[in-house]
Amino acid sequence: MLQLGIIGAGRIGRVHVQSLRTLDGVRLKALADPFLPEETAAWAKEQGAAQVTKDYRELLADPAIDAVLICSSTDTHAPISLEALAAGKHVFCEKPIDHDLVRIHAVMDAVERTGLCYQVGFNRRFDHNFRAVRQAVAAGEIGTPQLIKITSRDPEPPGPDYIRVSGGLFMDMMIHDFDMVRYLAGCNAAELYAEAAVLVDPAIGEAGDVDTAIVTLKMENGALAVIDNSRRAVYGYDQRCEVFGSAGMAASGNDAPSTLQLSTARGVCAEKPLWFFLERYTQAYADELRSFVSAITARTPAEVTADDGLQSVRMAMAAKRSLLERRPVRLDEIPE
Repeated sequence: MLQLGIIGAGRIGRVHVQSLRTLDGVRLKALADPFLPEETAAWAKEQGAAQVTKDYRELLADPAIDAVLICSSTDTHAPISLEALAAGKHVFCEKPIDHDLVRIHAVMDAVERTGLCYQVGFNRRFDHNFRAVRQAVAAGEIGTPQLIKITSRDPEPPGPDYIRVSGGLFMDMMIHDFDMVRYLAGCNAAELYAEAAVLVDPAIGEAGDVDTAIVTLKMENGALAVIDNSRRAVYGYDQRCEVFGSAGMAASGNDAPSTLQLSTARGVCAEKPLWFFLERYTQAYADELRSFVSAITARTPAEVTADDGLQSVRMAMAAKRSLLERRPVRLDEIPE
């Protein structure tokens, strides 16, 4: 029985608490958060946590805990990762590992030195829709990939306070799509060009960010790709992808509460997509933790490695540079 600790009791930490309850062979030993309110502590105990604390170092010092899930604020991901690896804990870390490449490499060096399992939380790789597209591409069903399209649009924008600490749209939101285009193509990007604007909420622009963006990419395998993001889609969480190739196309659409399509004299109507990521990716969150646990027990590399985390951050940096300098940016301009 693997015993796990979760560091960070915010929205994503709570998702992982619930996901662990669906897995066999694991136990939530402890939950830590420096701002742990009493109601959250009580809830965590109801969910099976044997210990709740405001000091995550208590988890790292506990020899009974085999692995930790780092769900705290982004600026703590790399430091806590290093402490956890030094304490002999396997680590699951939410994206991004850090906004600084030097700190990401420090984590990668620690992973290599310790031989411990380290997985980055790009949950969309475990979504049944995106995974089916990737499997079709990898099996050669569509021939040689030529065009890749990814759409990712949130139902509503975050507040300006969040925007100021998020790292920006490319680092906070599109980073999932940067990882997804690598996943679907089976290779890294060679070059990208970004266009972006503030079309949703002027407060986002005042906070120094953009809310609408398109990035075009040239992949190392020759395929061309395009990613579009918006912070607000009034009809719900819009998550679609398409890979077009020499022998066909693989595509996935949105999940909805049902497949109902109502046809009347007034027209044809269908249900809107599921509202946001908590609804859309419930199973993906559980499956990524199942993969993490499996990698630990089988002593195999994680499906999503620290290097995957590094490459997505490099792409986000390249996109920001492209937007600021108004030119295409090669990925080799962002040193690994």
